[in-house]
Amino acid sequence: MPLHIHPTADEVLHHLANYFCELAGQAITARGRFVVALSGGSSPRKLYELLASAAFRDSVSWGQVYFFFGDERYVPPTDAESNYLMARTALLAPLGILPEQVFAVDTSLPPAAAAQAYTRSLEQFFFGAGAQFDLVLLGLGDDAHTASLFPHTPVLQETQAAAREVFLEDKQVYRITLTAPLLNQARAVAFLVYGAGKASAVERVLNGTHDPARFPAQLITPVGELHWFLDDAAASLLSEA
Repeated sequence: MPLHIHPTADEVLHHLANYFCELAGQAITARGRFVVALSGGSSPRKLYELLASAAFRDSVSWGQVYFFFGDERYVPPTDAESNYLMARTALLAPLGILPEQVFAVDTSLPPAAAAQAYTRSLEQFFFGAGAQFDLVLLGLGDDAHTASLFPHTPVLQETQAAAREVFLEDKQVYRITLTAPLLNQARAVAFLVYGAGKASAVERVLNGTHDPARFPAQLITPVGELHWFLDDAAASLLSEA
């Protein structure tokens, strides 16, 4: 499992942007399209802004890229907490991505229905052949969660490759997430993690006891490539393990 460790967050972002563009070119050449599951949260915003910048925007045939979401907060698409809104603002709108290339979670539906509808969207897009993303982008929470696979939540035991609703007791909110079996069908998965605040979670996931109930990111074991893009700060505890 490759670890790509670079001194600064900016260097990490540039290397991941290069990897994104490389995979996009390979997928479009091989299959005529590049299908990616986007990560939410604060860290990937800088990646999306970089991909939409003059340095990278001409490196991908964006008209052949299709965007899904690894998870979504159960809020309207206009809400500041929406992963879709963040991606649209940082990446999709600046690149002029067409609506038919973007598959957002319909959070106007009840949580379970929203998850079921998203599962159907995936099935229809992949013609029932099993959803296999060319790239899944993931982050890592301080508690070692990824997507909306949080510690000690029932979705961690899910065996179906699907979207599911998740209720977070501590926050009293719902999330919609792709399950680990679905994420693991990907041709490539890339974790983007930077900052000293993530060092403990990185060490526990990569070097700690195998305990996915406590460290859900350990569930991510794709059939394809698995890459971690880290800065020195986030990787600082790995050498001590």
